Amino acid sequence: MANEAPVPKKVLLFGATGVIGKDILNALVDDKASFEKIGIFTSPGTAEKKAGALAELKAKGIQVVVGDVSKEDDVRKAFQDYDTVVSALGRNVITAQIPLLTIAESTPSIHTFYPSEYGTDIEYGPSSATEPPHQKKLQVRKHIRDNIKRLKATLLVTGPYSDLYIGKMSGDAAEAGTFDVKAKKAILLGSGDDKVSFTTMADVGKLLVAALKTPTSTSPRILKVNSFTTTPNEILAEFKKQSGAKWDVSYTALDTLKILEKEAWAKQSPIATVYTLRRIWTEGGTLYEERDNGKIGEPTTETLEEQVSKALEKETAAFQSGEL
Repeated sequence: MANEAPVPKKVLLFGATGVIGKDILNALVDDKASFEKIGIFTSPGTAEKKAGALAELKAKGIQVVVGDVSKEDDVRKAFQDYDTVVSALGRNVITAQIPLLTIAESTPSIHTFYPSEYGTDIEYGPSSATEPPHQKKLQVRKHIRDNIKRLKATLLVTGPYSDLYIGKMSGDAAEAGTFDVKAKKAILLGSGDDKVSFTTMADVGKLLVAALKTPTSTSPRILKVNSFTTTPNEILAEFKKQSGAKWDVSYTALDTLKILEKEAWAKQSPIATVYTLRRIWTEGGTLYEERDNGKIGEPTTETLEEQVSKALEKETAAFQSGEL
């Protein structure tokens, strides 16, 4: 195929110790036989604080590159030994990818770039352009479309992480939806029958590795992938089935969720983004006529049953050890 990028063989990961970066790194390590080299770029501070964990990675054959992501010389030097960059930088520093992309574009060895796009589709429909949580990612997409000509960029859109949705929200934030295993209490969003497409955090890594192994001539390539589609009521039913217990259930209607969202932004609450994203999901902002898993080999993904089982095990273990 014309202008098809080579299959990535030397992969450098940014944000490897973050929320989703750890799962991406685990998936790369699990499939490291498919790659010639896997490395992570980390700051001097992280290298010092997490020396033990980094030593374990080195023992597994993972390269650890220490540098400052804001210093061009450090980044450019790191890029020389790799052909692919995968970013898992967090929401607060998402625009730091713009200089990374610029440097990668001018580095001959780099042919493939995966920006940190995991999560809600930021161009689902016309209203997406005005959603506050989307603005920084939209800047990155614009930079890719306007300025990145040589690199092949893939945007892996996964929808919400089921691990974080199928769990407990604390305090007032519980009105944004919660499944409290210890208290056997759930607050469901919308009607309870609104469909949401989720991706487990482990599957984000698995799907990304599958995409890496599937070359493309398109840039930016947008892959809309997920693990399963379900509803709050179906999630609750699975919790009831596996826990064998009666649950106290209430609902936060979509109109109420919108009011809470507006109030949170007015107060500049740190959870305002949570309200907005969960409102988008409840409105159907993760649903497509078909998903793109098949374009990358249809890798096996986790099920709702498996996710609920993990949630029960995790929270049970936590409160039994006094962590909750």
